[in-house]
Amino acid sequence: MVENEQMKAMQEKIQNQEKAEKIWNERKQKNIKKYPIYRMFAWDLLFYYSIIYLFLTIEKGLTPAEALQFDAFYVLFKSILQIPCTILIEKIGKRKSIVIANVILIIHIVIIMASRSFVDLLISQILCAFAFNIKTVCETDMLYDSLEHGEKRGIIFSKIDGKANSIYYYMDAISAIIASFTFVINSYIPLILCMIVLIIAFYFSLQFEEVGLRKKSYTIKEELKNIRYSLRNVFRSKRLRSLLLFNVVFVAMLRFTQTTRNTVLTTIGLPEQYFGIIFAILGIISGIAAKEQGKIHKRYRNHTLAFLAIPMAVSIVFLGFTTLWKIDIHIILPIILVFFIIQYSMKGPYYVLIRQYLNNFTNSEKRIKITTANNLFENLVVSILLFVFSAILENVSISYALLIVGCIMLLLVTWVLEYMRNRVGKPVEEYSKRDLI
Repeated sequence: MVENEQMKAMQEKIQNQEKAEKIWNERKQKNIKKYPIYRMFAWDLLFYYSIIYLFLTIEKGLTPAEALQFDAFYVLFKSILQIPCTILIEKIGKRKSIVIANVILIIHIVIIMASRSFVDLLISQILCAFAFNIKTVCETDMLYDSLEHGEKRGIIFSKIDGKANSIYYYMDAISAIIASFTFVINSYIPLILCMIVLIIAFYFSLQFEEVGLRKKSYTIKEELKNIRYSLRNVFRSKRLRSLLLFNVVFVAMLRFTQTTRNTVLTTIGLPEQYFGIIFAILGIISGIAAKEQGKIHKRYRNHTLAFLAIPMAVSIVFLGFTTLWKIDIHIILPIILVFFIIQYSMKGPYYVLIRQYLNNFTNSEKRIKITTANNLFENLVVSILLFVFSAILENVSISYALLIVGCIMLLLVTWVLEYMRNRVGKPVEEYSKRDLI
């Protein structure tokens, strides 16, 4: 009788475990299914980037240098807020953090529209930095947590994330055209449309399920201590240190070119309504390139990052030379667009590939440590570089600023790629335990 009861209890326990595992797997599958839909609305700000420079300089009266400082402060705030954001994520979980981040982004757009001073704009950037810190840590990691463990996990992740990012680029292309033409009608319309998209992203974020294992709850002092040790371990890894250095250089180039493209087009006298058409075409090119990231990695392997970085740096230098020419817009515009195409082609696959390289040989806990370290290092160093670039732009013309910055970035790219030699791209068995943290 006792044996029967024990057998029955054991069967019930097994059934409960199977039921719990089934529910857990259903949650994961739901996240995998919802992720691409969410990501194409939430990866970045639609209707925003093609007009924000014009909005800041025309509507809010900022100079080109101040517009670059606006971006530099955003990156600096990301660095300052990274640890508080990490603590919040640890306390409330990834799903709730993503929901909160999307609400904060909606508020940040409202503040930009209502701003009456540079201080108001900085407040909006504090909120934006807080939100994107959370999104950077949580969104892709939630997808990674939802995928089955195995050798092909990174490849599957890149395929899903690359497809979602590719769709975003296409949507960004369409939104850029709409934003530019509506900006001419009323400069606030694109930002209102951006806010509507953020509300849609908020709605889809509510449909995610928490799938990360809950860890022991720590005090804030203990959390700060854990983060300090995590950062130390990440930076002791030669492999990760190399990737973090490369990422800083590449992101600095992306952010500098993002702002100066608008300045270049304004300088050559292109009408504002055509900005969107150009950025739409460039966005489509980025989308195609993002979708091809797997083929790029397969073809170039250990030289993939060099393939992306060197053309990006060289294009900045040649843009500087090109804009020095005082020639007809119909001649100079196609030449400038060639360099823009190079930049967008390199940007498209980069974010997917760098996440894949950073996430290799990791689990959920390690990924949070690596992402936190990467965000802290990236945002601090990139913000310093952007402030330096804004000082250059404030004292020289856009042409000479492009030449100076382009040469600086080309030297940095060359140095980092040489530093990475024999530190990145090796089989897992050739790495030391420290390199794999």
